[in-house]
Amino acid sequence: MVLRPDLERLGRYDPARVRQRFLDAFTPANTRVIQVGGIDVGLVAVRPDDDGVWIEHFYLDPAQQGKGIGSWALTQILRTHTSGQPFRLNVLQGSPARRLYERHGFSLVSQDPIDVYLMKQVPSAEC
Repeated sequence: MVLRPDLERLGRYDPARVRQRFLDAFTPANTRVIQVGGIDVGLVAVRPDDDGVWIEHFYLDPAQQGKGIGSWALTQILRTHTSGQPFRLNVLQGSPARRLYERHGFSLVSQDPIDVYLMKQVPSAEC
């Protein structure tokens, strides 16, 4: 499980809870598999909502991290969703994934002891 080390560090790892949280939010139509050379290496869900486009369940095989795949996938998401709404996501406190999002223009909205909420404004279309 990709998030296990971060959840353990935060004292929040419970396999049943993690599985149920994923299943409660899983919508196949919003989910895409990330492939490299025809091999599944991750997944990401993109969910439109009233307050923005939520990037959720962005998981990448730990053996594939640090190779630019996450950056490539995030760039594709940012380019293909053109609703004009801001992009939103949350990441666990202390997760190295936060650096990826900040490199792509996400900034802090709020945080609590477990989660950090980030947002990326979309530039307005010019007339």
